[in-house]
Amino acid sequence: MHEGRPHPLLAQVPLTVSPFVSLPTANTLPYTYQSLPSTLPPSIIDDPTGGAEKPKYVVSSSGHAAHPDDIIASCRALQSHLEKLRDDAEKTLRKYDEDVKQQDLAEKRKIAPGWLDSDAKLLEPEKKAQPNEPADQNASAQEDLQMIGQGLAPLQRHVPAGGDGGEGEELDRAFGGLGLR
Repeated sequence: MHEGRPHPLLAQVPLTVSPFVSLPTANTLPYTYQSLPSTLPPSIIDDPTGGAEKPKYVVSSSGHAAHPDDIIASCRALQSHLEKLRDDAEKTLRKYDEDVKQQDLAEKRKIAPGWLDSDAKLLEPEKKAQPNEPADQNASAQEDLQMIGQGLAPLQRHVPAGGDGGEGEELDRAFGGLGLR
């Protein structure tokens, strides 16, 4: 290629086209193709405002830009909001459970008043002392009521006809009397 003319020897060689070789073709560009600008945009690191605003160099695909400190602050605010919502939900759930328990207790109290108000699970009426009763009978009745409340059988105060019974009286105290008279 001297001065725009092919070399004389090369001009004499005929060119053949091979069916096994394909020449490259030009690519078609998409419609959204944008050519690069001839100049670079201003640097985001150099702050032209003098430091009043942080540079927003984190850019999302929607075009929103923010500084990493702003992103972290918004994440922390979201986390505290979610924790507050969770705490409120737990308080509401605890209050609901307590209301259900109180309602259940009120329903049970309608059936047996006083049953669930104390640790004693056996309700029994108390006897009032009669003014003409001797003090010994009143004291023994109260002892019997206490023993019934504790689940013990009251002792029968049976005195055998023969006076001092000894072993029989001892057995009656331990196992209760048969009530034979």
